[in-house]
Amino acid sequence: MKLMVTGGAGFIGSNFVHQMLAKHPDWKLVVLDKLTYAGNLKNLEPELSEGRCAFVQMDICDRGVLDHLRGCDAVIHFAAESHVDRSIEDASAFVRTNVEGTYNMLQACRAAGVPRFVHVSTDEVYGSLGEEGHFFEDTPLKPNSPYSATKAASDLAVLAYVHTHKFPGLITRCSNNYGPYQFPEKFIPLMLAQAMAGARLPVYGKGTNVRDWIHVSDHCSALETVLQHGREGEVYNIGGGCEMQNLDVAKLILKALGRSEDLIQFVTDRPGHDLRYAINCEKLERELGWRPQVQFDQGLADTISWYRDNQQWLDDVRSGQYRDYFQKHYVQREKTFAQ
Repeated sequence: MKLMVTGGAGFIGSNFVHQMLAKHPDWKLVVLDKLTYAGNLKNLEPELSEGRCAFVQMDICDRGVLDHLRGCDAVIHFAAESHVDRSIEDASAFVRTNVEGTYNMLQACRAAGVPRFVHVSTDEVYGSLGEEGHFFEDTPLKPNSPYSATKAASDLAVLAYVHTHKFPGLITRCSNNYGPYQFPEKFIPLMLAQAMAGARLPVYGKGTNVRDWIHVSDHCSALETVLQHGREGEVYNIGGGCEMQNLDVAKLILKALGRSEDLIQFVTDRPGHDLRYAINCEKLERELGWRPQVQFDQGLADTISWYRDNQQWLDDVRSGQYRDYFQKHYVQREKTFAQ
């Protein structure tokens, strides 16, 4: 298989690349990434240095993506702006990348005749839950942030292309991910980084917001399952079956690192903060036989160990030094695959 991975230098995308190349050494992967602040080529250092995947620095809004799609058997579309707080401050980049970029990818894939397109979305398109209930694939979309609104728009564009153009698209909607290589603006790596430094842990509101956590390796295995066996035009929910309040997660991290809970600092809640997410992924389990394998306690312990063992990666990301890596190692180096 020759597979294009958009946004493959980001958190979930890079984990997907690691996992697929380890499991399928005969696959050819082309990583296409704009390298915004959340894209980090050091996430792909082993694969790139060994020539195991190709890298193309490109905006998914660029019409030139068509040239790199020719001959691809499938696309996994991760590329997106994804941080809710940033979307509240300024949603323009989210509209451009998540909506216009996805539209451009759909057009380019149609022109190139790509036979499979997996659009990676989020459970946030469903909105917020009360204390009970779960999101199903047919739950009405009710996004509450500029970020989730742009993801819902891109989902609808994919489904419209499936209906109108018989486009070979599928959509996945996953709950909150955690694991290695996650940019430390997101909750778990932020709590980890702060706790490791002995600094305050900023927790929104009273910390009672509930998220359904899934280890990134489980998300990647679900995506592989959908890629290979999912039905065109379908939506598949992906969840870890692990609902926890943010405050409880922060306390677990502090306990694991031997830090006092006094480091928790409650801060003003963000506007429109969704109370609870909970995914029902019985469809994926029933139809394709996928189930999450990583229990949260073990996954969190492994994640803490990774960040402690990779302090330099964390320091480089927090200082911005990681941005120099591309200039030093790849700006003059073009990697392509034989057709």
